[in-house]
Amino acid sequence: MPINLSKGQKVDLTKGNPGLKNVMVGLGWDVNAFDSGADFDLDAAAFMVDSNGKCPTEKEFVFYGNLEHPSGAIKHMGDNRTGDGEGDDEQIEVNLADIPANIEKIAFTATIYDAETRRQNFGQVSNAYIRLVNVETNEEIIRYDLGEDFSIETAVVVGEIYRHNGEWKFNAIGSGFQGGLAALCGHYGIEVA
Repeated sequence: MPINLSKGQKVDLTKGNPGLKNVMVGLGWDVNAFDSGADFDLDAAAFMVDSNGKCPTEKEFVFYGNLEHPSGAIKHMGDNRTGDGEGDDEQIEVNLADIPANIEKIAFTATIYDAETRRQNFGQVSNAYIRLVNVETNEEIIRYDLGEDFSIETAVVVGEIYRHNGEWKFNAIGSGFQGGLAALCGHYGIEVA
């Protein structure tokens, strides 16, 4: 039975699940009935940040254009350009044991591709969630349903896995940004050309 979280709630990942090494982070969403004349393409990403809250290099930004961190600790499983179908729309695999020692937090985000041109925002998205699954047992251990708190935002920090006293924890964030992926990149210290 997964733990269902509320915005801002934090929970132990590894303390209550000894031996947990591989986690699949699934993000899902539905698009409300409307027509902007373009497909609605949401993209999941992971920002691996250090004690300064920034990505040390561009390699710590794992997304549809960089599917795997050099350590192998974070792997994006591919871009779903429509969000159609049931279940997770995009997935990111995390090997907790292989996360480099200088990385203190992994922020999981969702952005709307080309949102401004397509006149799309998270106010048009429903049933958005993040869930963490133990890869070895295929058991869903944590779930956070975002709710309908967004309007004009084009990017959302959905949740974070972070180190605390030698253990891994999860924080349900649910914080929206305007400016899409570029705004998130700036927030996490990645320069966008």
